[in-house]
Amino acid sequence: MTNLHHPAKILIVSDAWHPQINGVVRTLESTVLELRNMGHEIEIVGPDYSRWSTVTAPTYPGIKLEFFARTRLRQILKIYKPDFIHIATEGPLGWAARNLCLRLQQPFTTSYHTRFPEYFAARMPSWLAPSILTFIYAALRRFHAPSSAIMVATASIEKTLRQYKFRRVVRWSRGVDMNLFKPYGQDLDCYSHLMRPILLYVGRVAIEKNLRAFLGLKTQGTKVIVGDGPDLGLLKREYPDTHFLGSLEGKTLARHYAAADLFVFPSVTDTFGLVLIEACASGLRIASYPSSGPLDIFSHEKTRNFAVLDADLGRAIESALALPNFTHIPWCFAKGFSWAACTRQFLYNLQAPTPQAVKRITRFRAWLGRWYRNLPPRSLEGIPLRREAET
Repeated sequence: MTNLHHPAKILIVSDAWHPQINGVVRTLESTVLELRNMGHEIEIVGPDYSRWSTVTAPTYPGIKLEFFARTRLRQILKIYKPDFIHIATEGPLGWAARNLCLRLQQPFTTSYHTRFPEYFAARMPSWLAPSILTFIYAALRRFHAPSSAIMVATASIEKTLRQYKFRRVVRWSRGVDMNLFKPYGQDLDCYSHLMRPILLYVGRVAIEKNLRAFLGLKTQGTKVIVGDGPDLGLLKREYPDTHFLGSLEGKTLARHYAAADLFVFPSVTDTFGLVLIEACASGLRIASYPSSGPLDIFSHEKTRNFAVLDADLGRAIESALALPNFTHIPWCFAKGFSWAACTRQFLYNLQAPTPQAVKRITRFRAWLGRWYRNLPPRSLEGIPLRREAET
């Protein structure tokens, strides 16, 4: 095993990568930056948009999925020769990397960023949702089963996965760039003509984010949505009084955070909610449902000074607006979320031992390969295995 006190070559495979803008991409960007600052060599592989087998995801025009990537990944592994492999997503690129690692007897780790079972169940009829939930969790369990470590952001997601019989679940928290996200003040031209308080949401505009629960509320002030997604056009038509600003990045995004009065997080399916920490770093008060992510982040008693979690989102908004608007309190809280500390967690998790079951399968396949090679040529008929030289 490579000693990570010295530089290592780390390969990360992810279906979510540039030009996508979401929490997974921002997490990987920040982690890769920290890893490189520590002296490690990083290669990140996302979908190749130039290939014929890369297609648009159903209902998500901004997301591309690459199929049949095994040959490309094999060439990358052959040239790069990584010390560690991490598979960040369970899309077609992730499955191709998983299967190739098993074929080549390469250990790997995985992470669980997205609650796909809940996302798909939200799009199904209520009578079908429980079956969909069970089926997708079973498929994800199969995907992660050979992983040396399944990295998750919070205790509640760890608990959920363990309930569905996932093994070797470990913690990989999240951080925030305190140099970018901070209380800049509320002087922003974009908001100057809007009635305050400004109630801000930042994130993907899609059904699983439960935005209608927020947009349908009668509240004081103005609702502002920052982000893109498949439901953007539909929600614009349904809620003409809401201001939709599209996707923003960098300091522009940070200033839009800081100039708002309250951050509203209606999602009940997020594994963490990176935007919550960015909002805190920007000095905002928080209103949210008591769901996984918010419950984990705001579990400490001191967060009651700026965050309200309530099963009634309208009541949460009213209560949060009634709290004193002391920007330094959530900002100080956000300082506890460091990307450097998160990256050290990631490095530690990369070194997890290979699962015993995978070792046994590897030994069995090696024995079977030796036995196969020693057979007389006429005995090979009907055996579906291929010689190593042919693979």
